[in-house]
Amino acid sequence: MCGLPKDLCLCGSLDQEESRVSIYNETRKWGKVVTMAEFKGNTNINLEEFLSKAKKKFASGGTVRGNAIELRGDHRFRLKKFLMDLGYPEENIMIKE
Repeated sequence: MCGLPKDLCLCGSLDQEESRVSIYNETRKWGKVVTMAEFKGNTNINLEEFLSKAKKKFASGGTVRGNAIELRGDHRFRLKKFLMDLGYPEENIMIKE
């Protein structure tokens, strides 16, 4: 924390600009598809809080695994737009095929 009031603090936006996000799909047991979002670099974000917002937005289940979140279903492009709406720069979000 920088010690500034919340309305003046820039820590959260700086963390978003310094982190990289890789979004990709994995196939699990019985052919089920999950979308993984792996956060690299400066990852001072609360993944539990982020996952909670994403699960509500996409009406999907999910979990946190290390520095990644896992959402049930194929949400790659919707998740990228969701991250951009939260303030992540588009060039820091990569979708793997």
